[in-house]
Amino acid sequence: MSSFVRLPRILRSLTVVALVVACGLVAAATSPRLAAQTRASRSTDHLMYVSVLNKDGAPVTNLSAADFVVREDGVAREVVRAEKATEPIMLSVLVDTSQAAAPYIPDVRRALAGFVKRMAERNRVAIIGFGERPTVFTDYTRDMPLLQKGVDRVFPIAGSGSYLLQAVEETCDRLAKLDFERAVIVAITDGGSEFSDQDYQQAVSAVRASGATFDAMVFNIATPNLADFGQRNREMFLDAATSATGGTRALLLSSMAIDDALSHLADELANQYRITYGRPESIIPPKKIEVSVRQPGLTARGTPVLVRQRCPGGAGPRRRAPP
Repeated sequence: MSSFVRLPRILRSLTVVALVVACGLVAAATSPRLAAQTRASRSTDHLMYVSVLNKDGAPVTNLSAADFVVREDGVAREVVRAEKATEPIMLSVLVDTSQAAAPYIPDVRRALAGFVKRMAERNRVAIIGFGERPTVFTDYTRDMPLLQKGVDRVFPIAGSGSYLLQAVEETCDRLAKLDFERAVIVAITDGGSEFSDQDYQQAVSAVRASGATFDAMVFNIATPNLADFGQRNREMFLDAATSATGGTRALLLSSMAIDDALSHLADELANQYRITYGRPESIIPPKKIEVSVRQPGLTARGTPVLVRQRCPGGAGPRRRAPP
């Protein structure tokens, strides 16, 4: 008798299991981030996006897993897979619209139009100005007419100053509310006075916690005044943020150089590798993750992919604290 009583319970249990499995498959199929993470099938697998450039700064695209070396706190890890990165990028373009940037803005606006058009083919792009209070000209989208409107709003603000570090922190706060695996912040700045109150270490921590690569393009016409807190703070931020996230800092000697700088960045992002490597299970994350290639004459830079989980109750994405 008891076996007949238990049968409906068993059937109900099997039905629940089937529904749970089905929901899991649907969720993995509908979330690019979850689908991407399934490729790192082992719990000990970790991911990086890596740029490899030759001595001329051109992307190198013919490497395999055996060509890469990943070290965590100096300890080499097993690289199990290297493939072309195809995940869309959440791209934040931060543009200096302060009065000091006025001489460069016409060329910046013209170069941005071509760069944004190319990047929006597969990626979501936002355009943000940081003369005075940071302002979102166009939010993350692939809609080219909307992006062109954002580019057309890039003009210098009379009497304004640069608030780059504040713009970076606000951008990282906005990224924390979005779901993505791959993100890039690129800042185009005059390199003059800086009026943000944030300490550079605070801003660097925000970028690292966002999981984004930080790239900077700086018009280097005059040597920064390191006796000035704002300029010194910004210079330290630019060096630390690009180094910590696998980005690069380009020094532009004229406004005409912005075309090549943005073109090279677009080429680099279009030819990145997605590296999977193994790490032994541990409750203590590494403090430093480095990537290199075995072939001489090549430069590699990598951005670790942060594991993000959904908050309980569907409250949106939550990031794991970075190492």
